[in-house]
Amino acid sequence: MHHSPDKDTSSPMIERVRLADDLQLSCRVWGSPSEHGIPIVMVHGLASNAQLWDGSARHLTTHGHGVIALDQRGHGTSDKPDDGYDMDTVTDDLATLLDILAQRDASWTRPLVVGQSWGGNVVIHLAARHPYRVRGVCAVDGGTIDLKSAFPHWDDCAQQLAPPHIAGTRYDRLWAAIKATHPDWSDDAVDATLANMEHLPDGTVRPWLTRERHMKILRGLWEHSPHDQFSQISVPVMFTPAIDNSDFSNRKRSALDVAEQHIRRCKVVPFIGADHDLHAQHPRRFADVIHDAITEGFFA
Repeated sequence: MHHSPDKDTSSPMIERVRLADDLQLSCRVWGSPSEHGIPIVMVHGLASNAQLWDGSARHLTTHGHGVIALDQRGHGTSDKPDDGYDMDTVTDDLATLLDILAQRDASWTRPLVVGQSWGGNVVIHLAARHPYRVRGVCAVDGGTIDLKSAFPHWDDCAQQLAPPHIAGTRYDRLWAAIKATHPDWSDDAVDATLANMEHLPDGTVRPWLTRERHMKILRGLWEHSPHDQFSQISVPVMFTPAIDNSDFSNRKRSALDVAEQHIRRCKVVPFIGADHDLHAQHPRRFADVIHDAITEGFFA
């Protein structure tokens, strides 16, 4: 394991954790849990990165919780193999990381695992596939994503959801555009969003996640049916969806109704009118929702 301290004392330790000979994941480590706190592992969404959890992680540590946010394979500053982007493999990456954390420090045994968007589906898959490794999971505007219901044919999904061509855009121009479309976001949240990309010497950006690997993840997500796993899940599951008045939100509500019917211990805390990256938009509020669920014993 390689450590490199960040410059600010309120910043995390950056650590590379070796899962296999050909795979190291970059983690942002916000200390270990106190006697009153629990361990929490945070998992980002497709083409995102661990830094977007910083605001929430900072607030959770003030409550005594230990927090680690990871860059999944292919993302951020983690290693970027060409393969292994199906749901089973990325979920097993996470399970291996949890084993390593628990082996080196018993206070990290069976953490709460939080995932956003695609990461929400990953933590649902984790709860079904590796229940003894977690005390519970939280899916942040994700966990119910069922692309096949919207796109029965993969080619249609691939065409509609392929990533935009961002490479070559100037960093400062992109920063200003994100701030303009998200005026209520902190500058830190905008910086974290730009950390989805490599900043090149000529002032332009290039996504850390290549287009080819992006499409492999999308294919894995398209093949995933979280609803088939809900009845298999024995650990507590909390959903924090972003909800508005759109048809898309109505379909999300219907999927959450199915989850509540089939998951043994389930809780839904909607964020009305929030952005998809609600953890970046409302870091303190999101941290409070997590902390409240912990103190109420939901994840006990």
